[in-house]
Amino acid sequence: MIIFDLLGQREFMIAVLAAISMAAVVFTFGSGLIVKTEMKDRIKRVALERDKMRAEEMARLRGRGDTVVEGRGIRRTGETKSYMKKVVERLDLKKAFQDDATVDKLAMAGYRGQGHLTTFLFMRLSTPIAVFLVTAVYLLGLSPGDRPLYLNLSYAVGAGLLGSFLPSILLKNSTTKRQFSIQRAWPDCLDLMLLCVEAGMSMEHAFKRVSREIGQQSPELAEELALTTAELAFLEDRGRAYDNLGRRTGLDGVRSVMTALIQADKYGTSVGQALRVMAEEGRETRMMDAEKKAASLPPKLTVPLILFFLPVLFIVIISPAMIKVFGPGGVAG
Repeated sequence: MIIFDLLGQREFMIAVLAAISMAAVVFTFGSGLIVKTEMKDRIKRVALERDKMRAEEMARLRGRGDTVVEGRGIRRTGETKSYMKKVVERLDLKKAFQDDATVDKLAMAGYRGQGHLTTFLFMRLSTPIAVFLVTAVYLLGLSPGDRPLYLNLSYAVGAGLLGSFLPSILLKNSTTKRQFSIQRAWPDCLDLMLLCVEAGMSMEHAFKRVSREIGQQSPELAEELALTTAELAFLEDRGRAYDNLGRRTGLDGVRSVMTALIQADKYGTSVGQALRVMAEEGRETRMMDAEKKAASLPPKLTVPLILFFLPVLFIVIISPAMIKVFGPGGVAG
């Protein structure tokens, strides 16, 4: 009972929230000092995807429609827990939560494979239930207050409904960060690819070389290019590999370049000329984005200038006169 009384006190909850906030601030600033290298994990995932595509192509060439991956010692990184898989299968969550764009959204965030899809569907179910239970326990048991029971339950249900959007919000956040990294490095990637093609390399070797060079700037883009290299090597239709790259990134700039490559491959036009035109458009787009950010900077600085700079400036200017007026020996003194 002492613990429950302590948890119900407002001062204790304020202290806990302040500690959590301080820990979040320390983690936010400290995480930027820690260099996280995920290249090994990304390379491993690309290798597993390449093995999967090789198995699919071998099965297709042998006249089998199913993909046989078991027995090859392949364990994909997106493997999920068995209880999640059982819940998803028994409750048929794919029919309830999965649509035509779910797999593409997960791929845009860098989550590929059945394991990531199962985990996402399980989180869509478990997150609102967990948020509802935590809120209900806090409002009904720890801090009931003077509110009636139906009002506390309404708050808990509302929190559960808000919690149902949490997996989608986190997925959208991951997608935005990944797309920003890819979009920032994409113009440099086009320039490098143009150099490789004009040097006489094939598209497979160009993608492979650029994926190694661009990895320091954008590991996400390097991963996508390496996966495209594997698809170009194993898929029968090259246009399908190009289209998959545009679909996985979800960026208009990447889709336009892939469309140009598909047309060049289909009609036999110069790939180097197509890449040159798209690289020039990419540089122009980057310059336009920089000019747009520079033009939007003065309005953004107006509010901080009024709130923080002008009051300090007024204090510095007016303080000497105020000290002379109200100080010893002044007019007011």
